[in-house]
Amino acid sequence: MKQKTLFYCTECGNEMPKWAGRCPACGAWNTIVEQPAEKAASKGSRARPAAPGGVRRACPVTELTSDEEIRFPTGMGELDRVLGGGAVKGSLVLGGGAPGIGKSTLMLQICSKLCEFSRVLYVSGEESEHQLKLRARRLHVDSPNLLVISETSLEDMLDSIRLETPDVVIVDSIQTLYNPALDSPAGSISQVKECTMALMQLAKGQGITVFVIGHVNKEGSIAGPKVLEHMVDCVLYFEGDRHTSYRILRAAKNRFGATNEIGVFEMQDEGLAEVENPSQMLLSGRPDDAPGTCVACVMEGARPVLAEVQALVVTTASGGNPRRTSNGFDYNRAAMLLAVLEKRGGLKVSACDAYLNIIGGLWLDEPAADLAAVVALASSYLDRPVPGDLVAIGEVGLTGELRTVSQLPLRIREAQRLGFRRCVIPAHRALDARAFGDMELLAVRNIGEAIRAALRPRE
Repeated sequence: MKQKTLFYCTECGNEMPKWAGRCPACGAWNTIVEQPAEKAASKGSRARPAAPGGVRRACPVTELTSDEEIRFPTGMGELDRVLGGGAVKGSLVLGGGAPGIGKSTLMLQICSKLCEFSRVLYVSGEESEHQLKLRARRLHVDSPNLLVISETSLEDMLDSIRLETPDVVIVDSIQTLYNPALDSPAGSISQVKECTMALMQLAKGQGITVFVIGHVNKEGSIAGPKVLEHMVDCVLYFEGDRHTSYRILRAAKNRFGATNEIGVFEMQDEGLAEVENPSQMLLSGRPDDAPGTCVACVMEGARPVLAEVQALVVTTASGGNPRRTSNGFDYNRAAMLLAVLEKRGGLKVSACDAYLNIIGGLWLDEPAADLAAVVALASSYLDRPVPGDLVAIGEVGLTGELRTVSQLPLRIREAQRLGFRRCVIPAHRALDARAFGDMELLAVRNIGEAIRAALRPRE
């Protein structure tokens, strides 16, 4: 008798009775795989073990204690910032990033601090114990509380955890683990879900903090079904160009803190070094008196960050279609700002190629960067440079007006601390100029006034 099979989408985990070229749930192409139905059904229909003493009774919410979660430092201040103040005992943290970006380096590097007060078990399915020793020596990680093992079997790993009783477990990576009870290969949907569920039960049942490294697909998201991110407590993404030295850590999900914080690191010969002043790093190497560049100040959580917005506007050849390209800035918003610049600013940019780029690998999704983008585009079109000591902060509306943004005084003080002496702000927000010392506040009402205030004529 032929064994019955079901089909699964590798992107979202959707089940279907027959194969299809495109998943009806998430719309992804060529992501449908076939697996035995008995194995898939057994995962969701396992009998729950009976609780000792009978059925567990529900507890009224009024009788529950409101004790805060137990946090502990990881030794990396930037990582603690992204996690919301430190790692939480009994949490399951999933980290992803491109190959070679530094995920394993970051996890092994935090072991130096964690081993001061806890036992850490580092489980690697991609490297041998000898390779881990070589990397630990390079990172100056040397502690008897750091235990390493090269293992890919889920059952053997759980046996090692029961034997060693660690406080923190690091798994590198989840795609290399497999459960021998399943017929599917390691890295498949069923294996990833099964191994992640076992790690989640381990973290919640025994209070062990678990860090898991996950591979990413070509789109940049963590490989495997989307339900994998719903199962864990925190999802971290390690971003950056592997050919540059700077890395940015973001939280896409955090049950114990905010998700709008970032951590900035620099890859050096002896591991990752924290960058406590990312604004200075992002503005390093900025050209002097070059048209098409302006500085914006955005909020990454509670931290103001100054970023350089560069624009290039080139006249298109006769009969050609204008090209629009944006890197680190939303494409649709850039197109909207170009339309506002032509209609309300009087600059004929519709027949020009326009390129917008954010230096340093940042992604600016805050409206406060609108004014800097408009000023940079106008500067490139008019071929007139923006003064090097000027920063532009404000949101641009479709009528060309400038809207105020949140935490404006905090942004201005950050710009002042880094040496900027002029700041273009919306006129609707009344600020006491005396509170900012020698910082000159240029209050404008629309983009026309902003362009005239920001751009100086060529001498």
